[in-house]
Amino acid sequence: MEMKSFIAVGIVLAIAIGVTAVFFASSDPDGLESTALFVQGGKTLTGPSPEDGDPEAVGSGTFAYAAPMPDYALGEELGSLGAIIAIIVGVLIAFALAFGAGKVVAASKQ
Repeated sequence: MEMKSFIAVGIVLAIAIGVTAVFFASSDPDGLESTALFVQGGKTLTGPSPEDGDPEAVGSGTFAYAAPMPDYALGEELGSLGAIIAIIVGVLIAFALAFGAGKVVAASKQ
């Protein structure tokens, strides 16, 4: 299999896995989000997670970060379609960064 075909198949597989995974994703916070909530005092180790959108539940910590596509979404009005678009864009950006880094490393070895 030539390199261009291999890369194309890899991109298609990554997008297919990402698009199908969005329908199986949990709405519970992941490990990083859960840790940030615990450190801020918004969650106990054994208690339930705070409800989304409840400003009182988040705690008084200073940790804040505004993601360009939070929770793999492009807004409430697009729903699952927005998540699918966000995943496709994310896969393509990740591929472009990895490909670019590979080109830089290959050029530095010549």
